[in-house]
Formats: sequence, C-alpha cells, structure tokens
Amino acid sequence: MLSTLTRAATRRPLTVILLWLLFLLLGFGLGTGVFGRLSDDVPDVPGTESELADQYLSRTDPAGETVTAVVAGESVSDAAVRAQVERAVAEVRKIAGVAAVPDPYATPGLTARDGQALIIPVTFEGGLDDAAEADATDAAAERIRQIEAPEVHVSGGDLLGRQLGERAQEDVKNAELISLPVVLALLLVVFGGLRAAALPLVIAVSGIAGAFLALFAFSEVTDISVYAIQVTTMLGLGLAVDYALLMLVRFREERRHTDDVVEAVHRTVAATGRTVLFSGLTVAVSLTGLLVFPSVFLRSMGLAVAAVVVVDMLAAVTLLPALLTKFGGKIPPARVRPDAEEGRLFARLARFAARHRIAVVATVVPALLVLALPVAGLTINLGDARQLPASTEARQLYDTVEAHFPPGTGVSLVTVVVRPGTDPATAERIGALSGAESRQLPGGSTVVEVRPPGSVDGEAATALVERIRELRGDEPVEVTGTAARLVDFREMLAERAPWAAATVLAGIFVLLFAFTGSVLIPLRTIATTLLSLGAALGAVVWVFQDGHLAGLLGAEGLGALSLTAPPLIIAIAFGLAMDYELFILARMREARERGEGEREAVVTGLRRSGRVVTCAALLLAIVFGAFMTGGFSPILQIGLGLTVAVLIDATVVRMLLVPATMALLGRRAWWAPAPLRRIHDRFGLREAAVPAPEPPVATKV
Repeated sequence: MLSTLTRAATRRPLTVILLWLLFLLLGFGLGTGVFGRLSDDVPDVPGTESELADQYLSRTDPAGETVTAVVAGESVSDAAVRAQVERAVAEVRKIAGVAAVPDPYATPGLTARDGQALIIPVTFEGGLDDAAEADATDAAAERIRQIEAPEVHVSGGDLLGRQLGERAQEDVKNAELISLPVVLALLLVVFGGLRAAALPLVIAVSGIAGAFLALFAFSEVTDISVYAIQVTTMLGLGLAVDYALLMLVRFREERRHTDDVVEAVHRTVAATGRTVLFSGLTVAVSLTGLLVFPSVFLRSMGLAVAAVVVVDMLAAVTLLPALLTKFGGKIPPARVRPDAEEGRLFARLARFAARHRIAVVATVVPALLVLALPVAGLTINLGDARQLPASTEARQLYDTVEAHFPPGTGVSLVTVVVRPGTDPATAERIGALSGAESRQLPGGSTVVEVRPPGSVDGEAATALVERIRELRGDEPVEVTGTAARLVDFREMLAERAPWAAATVLAGIFVLLFAFTGSVLIPLRTIATTLLSLGAALGAVVWVFQDGHLAGLLGAEGLGALSLTAPPLIIAIAFGLAMDYELFILARMREARERGEGEREAVVTGLRRSGRVVTCAALLLAIVFGAFMTGGFSPILQIGLGLTVAVLIDATVVRMLLVPATMALLGRRAWWAPAPLRRIHDRFGLREAAVPAPEPPVATKV
C-alpha cells in the first residue's frame, strides 16, 4: 500500500498536490462552519437514569432555554436605573418566543441584599426551532444590554454556546499565529534552510484542515464541545509536524546515498513510512479506549482525533513525497561532520544508562512514582464558570453574582420525577426534603425540585442525589439534573475504565509485537509509558486540583479536574508516547538487522533517533503551550498533561529508562515463543533494507 501511494505521489506530484489543496480549501471553507455549532455542555450518557428522566420531562413538560442577565455596579434601587430595568423587562416580555421574565424587584432572591446588583432571568418557549430561539435570544440580550449601568452581562442557554464558540475560534487563531512562527524558527535551526523547514508546516496546515472537517462531520450527528475544536486542532498540528520531521530527516540521510530525488523519496518511505503508519495506528488504537465509554462526547472525541491522525498520516506519506519530488532537489543532504560522531550526546546517555542499568531503574522509577502520587486524590467535577477565561461574558456574570449574592445562587436544581404508583410514604419523604417544591405533570407524575447547598457539582449536591436514590428504594422515582448527571458520569467511568484500559493495552501489544516480533518489548514499553503518564497526570492534579502554581498559567485551583480531562489526557498521551517509542525501536531494529550486538543496537538506536525525538517533543510542547494561552481550564489541563507527558517520555523515559531496561533484558528483549515467532515471520512488519550509515556522519537534527 505504501509503495502504491509513493509511486502515485512521485509519478503525478502536481495531481497529488492539487488534490490536497482542494482538501485544504474544503477544510478552511466548509470545515470552519463547526465554530457556529459548538456547545458548552458535555452530553449525557445514553441510558442512564438522569438521561432517561430528562427525556421524560422534555416530552411531558417541555421548557425552553433560559438566559441570565446581571445588572450591577451602582444602586439598582436608584430611580433612573429602576426605570430602565422595568422598561427593558417589559419590552423583553413582548419579544416573540419569550415565555417569562420575572420582575427582579418583586421576585425574592433576584435583587442583591447590598442593593448593588440584580438578576434578570429570561425563559424562552419550549419547542422553538433553532433559528427562532437564536433570534429571540439575540433580541432579548440586545435589549438588556441597552441598560445603562457599569456592569451588564448576559449569558447562558444558546447564547453561552455561541459566546464560547466565538472565543474558541479566536483562541485557535491566536494559537496558530503563535505556534506556527515559533515552530518555523525552530525548524530553521534544525534544518538550516527555509525549504526544508517550510514543508512540515504545509503538512501541519493539512492537519488543521483535517481537524475542522472531522469535527464538522461529527457536528452533523451530535453536539460538539467547545473544547473539542482546540484539542483536535492542537493534535492535528503537533502530529503533522512530528511525522513530517521524521520523514524529512530520513530524506536528507537518503540523499547522501543517491542523487536521484525520486529514488531518495522511495527509500525514505520504505524505511520510515511504515514507522509513520504504525505510529499513527498506535495513536488511533490508544483513542479506541474512548469508544468503550457510552458517553457520546468521549466517543465523538475519540473518533474525531483518530480521523485527524489518519489525515496527518496520509499527508506524510502522500503530500510530503509529492512535495519532495517537486522541491526536494533543492534540499541539501545531511552534512558530514568529521570531527564528531552523530548523536554523540545521546550515545553517551544510552551507554551510561546501559552500564548503570540497575541504578538508573532504581532512581527513575521511584522518582516518576513520586510525581504520580497526587493521582491518588484525583476527583472530577463538571465545574463552573471559573473554568472560563476572565474575559468571557459568562465568567464576568458568574463573578458578579458571586460578589453580590449568597453562595449557591443560580445553582441548578436536583429534579425528582415521582411516577404514578410510587408508595405515598416514599413520595412524602422526598417532598419533605429541605427546600423541596412540588408540581404536578400531565399524566399523574409529580416533579419535586430541591436546591442543594453549595456548588452545582459539590459534595452536598451529589450526596443529595445519592440520598434521594436511597430513599426511593425500588419505587418508580428518577433523579435528574446537573448533579445527577455528574453522579451517573462518574459511575460510567468507573464501570467502563477497566474495559477501556484492557482494549487499549491489548491493541498496543499487538501492534508493537507486529512491529518488533517481541513479546517483552511491548510489555516493557507499556510499563514505562504508564510511569510517564502517571507522572504527567499527577502534575495536572497538583496544579489544577490542588492549586499549586496554577496562577502562573492564568488559572486557579478548582478542587477537581474537568470531567473529561483525565480520560482525554490518558488516551492521547499514551498514543503520543508510542510515537517516540516507535521512532527509537525502528532505529534499534535496523541496527540489529545490520548485525550489531544487542547493547550496541540500543546505543545506535538512541544515537540516530535521539535528536529527532527531542526536537519532535520540543515542537509538540510549543504547540501545546500556544493553545494553553486561551485560558479555558479544561484546555489548560489537557495541554499541561500532554506537555509534561511528552517531555518526560522523550527525555527521562526514552533516553534513560529505555536503554537501561533494554540492557537489563539483553538478548531476551527480542524474544517471543516459537508459535508467535512463526506468526510474526509470516505477518509481521518488514521494511526495505537500509544501507549502513557512512561514518562519521552528523546532521543538523
């Protein structure tokens, strides 16, 4: 397959380039339409109690969205301010699609005790189509913002999704403007020429277009989180640069052996294309763990990121060979540096780690375990507006309400649906809960709404959900609301996480066995990767949950991580770690096939791949850092987790722990039982023969 793709790319390079140009136009044209479809919600888990109860309420008691406005900054009882507010409320009530706007002066709890703020909730009619609801929301928000006061903020409902979508689009644009020039500058240092440095950016732009198109396609069938666009774009950009860097380094090496550019391209793909292919497959397999979870959000994220990985992989083995065919003749081969050995520093590290293997393992492993200790206290919550950047209107509204109103104001209710046939004593106990309010529904059901103390996803709220579920026993009573969805989501994660882990580990084992023919190398790789992953997740918990140094990143300690951050960090970081492992293993195997001894093959593998792995990790860290400038806490958490995982994995693990553990295993590292060896001999990966290097040689990479 790779040979076919390469022949097509080298025989008709202009055709391939034009096809990819069409893809780019489609991605940056049609694909960017996803920014108008982003949601601030993480969808419910299908089949859970909270989801089923919510669907029942939507059928029997349909209600529209609610947006909230806050007016603050001066005495709201002032006659001029009051007159403006009352006129605005009266006019908003007349807007088509608005169901109710309570009088903030006559409704208890809507005017602050200090008299410096008031809340105006606007509820829209149920059953409105998207266009009508958007028109009504915009008209209501525009009218309220005409109130002359120091602070007027409006957010919530459909308006919140659009506000966050606009902010996400701005953040992605800013991240690209920051990361692309910095990446180009680093690539110029790496390659020493503009032509070679620019090619990875072309592949990177293809990855971004792929991210937009993948999410746009998924937005046709499901809600897309505002955070999804940043995660997929971040990965699309980073992996594209990784793959292009690996291919270009090999191309410059092959140019030393032939003046024929097309031949050099074919040799590059034969030697490195399969590594890129397996690398992409390992990332995709790591993301299949997300498909085990019934959450639509996690599944769509897994599929979308996997789609982006496939785009990057295809661009690396089709578009890049076509570009090299047209322009590769102007890219000089790797230069010879007689006075120094290629990758001298990495060779020294590998020899040191192999020589002192027990000491290295005894030092590095406990150190990584210590970094992973905060994971023991990890907790996840839905979070509140504190997860948003301070400049967003939703965050400003939240801060204003927090400053002027009692704690818990605006917290979502715990909603209990008491179906017909429920034991009256059970219904009475639920209705007697503190602050409970009841109302009848068509069909005989009763809705009991209870406002929990504290935050929407705090311990009091989740404890209330669990208490009600204990009270009802086997009675036909269902609990829904934000806190109930959180409880159900946590239970879903706990139930499915072992299956997700087993799926990913089995898939990675099979791929690594196909790549190496060994059963011990996959086990060693999985163990060392889990160590770096644990250390990275521990850092995220320490910063964002416990609050240490969070201010340096423009965030604050929230007491918990974002609901979806840990599974995304684990899935993506595991795949990225496999990337670097494959880069190194490919070079080790080449050395063994040329007849080098076990330990020397390990040294050669690090010597010839160390610079590439280090540069790739640095480039990814730059990309992740650029996307962390947006200020969304979930993106900060995911960005920090991936950055720490990549840097630890590419340095401490791959440069020290890998050679140390390979030295401990010795010749047994490449062992497999006879039946599995025969399977690998028949079906395993085989690459084209690669000529021995010309000593002494060094590249700028």
